[in-house]
Amino acid sequence: MTVLATPVTVDDPVNAEILKVSEDRIAGFLRDPFGAIAQRSGVEVAVVIERVRAMLDAGTIRRVRQTLLATNLAHGALVAWRIPPERLDDAFAYMSNDDPFSGHVVIRTADAATPGSAYRLWTTLKVPQGYSLDAHAAFLRDRVGAQAYRLMPAERLFALGVGHIRRRGLEPGSRADVLADVLDTRIVELSALEWQVLVALKREFGAAELMRDVWSARAREADVPLDEFYGVAESLAARGVIGRFSTFLEHVKPTAGSGRVTRYNALFHWQVPAGREIDAGREVGRHHIMTHAYWREGGPEFRNVNIMGVAHGLDKDVLLEHKAAIDAHLREAGIDIGYTNVFWGGRSEIKPSEISPLAFEEFHRARGGDPDTLRG
Repeated sequence: MTVLATPVTVDDPVNAEILKVSEDRIAGFLRDPFGAIAQRSGVEVAVVIERVRAMLDAGTIRRVRQTLLATNLAHGALVAWRIPPERLDDAFAYMSNDDPFSGHVVIRTADAATPGSAYRLWTTLKVPQGYSLDAHAAFLRDRVGAQAYRLMPAERLFALGVGHIRRRGLEPGSRADVLADVLDTRIVELSALEWQVLVALKREFGAAELMRDVWSARAREADVPLDEFYGVAESLAARGVIGRFSTFLEHVKPTAGSGRVTRYNALFHWQVPAGREIDAGREVGRHHIMTHAYWREGGPEFRNVNIMGVAHGLDKDVLLEHKAAIDAHLREAGIDIGYTNVFWGGRSEIKPSEISPLAFEEFHRARGGDPDTLRG
């Protein structure tokens, strides 16, 4: 008898229904996340777990984890690095493989020589509470031979949720009927018990760990009774530090069947009048194509842009149509655009940034440094 393999491609209709929900629709902490995915997707829970396991094993899904709103747990920034061309590949490798505090690592290009186009390497960077972003960035600068870097912490966030499958086929200009919410970036301090739960909670799952009762093993890992584990996790969610239970797809790399989830990753820049940043961000963030939208200060290196956002797609021209629709919408809303640009992503590695103070201290001690000199 021939046993049919479990489908693992994103274009399988059952997988697509699961992924439309599981990528970015399970917000907060849930005791039964797979049950919620099943309910919202219309796929039986046993099938959901089987398909997610198979897609993770096949590399279609690159990780499954409970995400955190790390902007509320650690000091973070988007960082643009100006690096000599001959050192770019080595710098990319170091940020990707050797620095656990660098998350998204992307080589970007602009379509023409524009302000900031010499800044080819872009990363997200986080350091634990009590430590200095600039001090760790300076450490990285010296390690990779960067000529300069620009730290761009988020002042506010307006969109945060990478759901590639549900965004396919969106019409340019498609947007919500209401303005995007404004997410604050204030730091939340945690107790030792909360960190204990959080470290176990956030670790990504292996395929064998995926089951209906997904949290009992994590409670044992944290050495906390399950009911207490639930209570702490739900308290953290209520305090705004829990993101969502997510299945992450590869952004650009081929997945099972050689299919690609996306081909283009566009970082949009807008410079809007001072005082209109929140208004503009809420308008940008309501557009369905935007996976991220935030107020960041680009400074003179990037002609003082202050609204940034990311969109993904399979067709570059379609993404530019989305950008044009957002530009037109901002102007219709009475928000002037003084300058705008697009930085296109190429080679990339996407990983969560470590935010544990113990991991940060161990990292620098192992490299001969004194973590106390990096406090800020």
